[in-house]
Amino acid sequence: MSDLYPFKNNFLEVNGLQYHYLDEGQGDPVVMVHGNPSWSFYYRDLAKALRGSYRVIVPDHIGCGLSEKPGRNDYPFTLQRRVDDLEALLEHLGVRERITLVVHDWGGMIGMAYASRHPARIARLVILNTAAFHLPTGKKFPLALKICRNTAIGAYLVQKLNMFVLMAARVGCKRNPMSPALRGAYCAPYDTVVNRVAVLRFVQDIPLEPGDSGYALISEIESGLERFADLPMTICWGLKDFVFDKHFLKEWQRRFPKAKVHAFADCGHYILEDAKAEVIPIIEQFLAEHPLDRPVDESVAGKEQ
Repeated sequence: MSDLYPFKNNFLEVNGLQYHYLDEGQGDPVVMVHGNPSWSFYYRDLAKALRGSYRVIVPDHIGCGLSEKPGRNDYPFTLQRRVDDLEALLEHLGVRERITLVVHDWGGMIGMAYASRHPARIARLVILNTAAFHLPTGKKFPLALKICRNTAIGAYLVQKLNMFVLMAARVGCKRNPMSPALRGAYCAPYDTVVNRVAVLRFVQDIPLEPGDSGYALISEIESGLERFADLPMTICWGLKDFVFDKHFLKEWQRRFPKAKVHAFADCGHYILEDAKAEVIPIIEQFLAEHPLDRPVDESVAGKEQ
């Protein structure tokens, strides 16, 4: 595992729980926020590529990766708390400006919720198969997720049999399917029923209608996205993602028409795995083409809440 994940492990105690994160390199901060059921491992190659020029910060959400895995009643497992945890980490590290935010899957909601709290701190955005808004027009909630979210058999499949983690590793890449060793690394943190509580709770916490936990927060995030419309943004997208599909990509493009889009017709959800050889250089070039050699735009800075 150490050859695939050659980093120093850091931990911050947040509300009595050990929050794992990577903190590599020096320079302007690049904060990478993962989704479910992945962990900071997803960003390992991007972190290695950037740590020579930037300060790369990659947390594992509580219950995920190398972070502590509390029981169902020992942590709320809500979007609000995820954002609070990320904020606590960045405050602890003194990261309060010139942030490049890289987000994937649930990381889009978490990262952009943080950005909505502190818009002046965000300088650049890298978007990877994710969302920061409600289901786009024309997109139906996938049946497989509905079963996992709403039924007892779904909960059994996710937590008892680990099917969500196992299947994500098998179907998340289309062009370059994961090797058994790579699938094993993605699945390693979720090796027991207790260690899979967060995986299930992430699915159950998907907000679909008013009254759902997190619904109002996503509405708030969505309504404030225009504040970031003029920031440098690049989007890398696997079009064979059965959840974050073309409907989500079109919504990002509608809201951010200035963003540079790189769509990969033969790639799936784990775009950093599926198109690694292309996506990592795209991100490196994006950062090089948008250097932070001047203060963040005052028109955005003035909107800090």
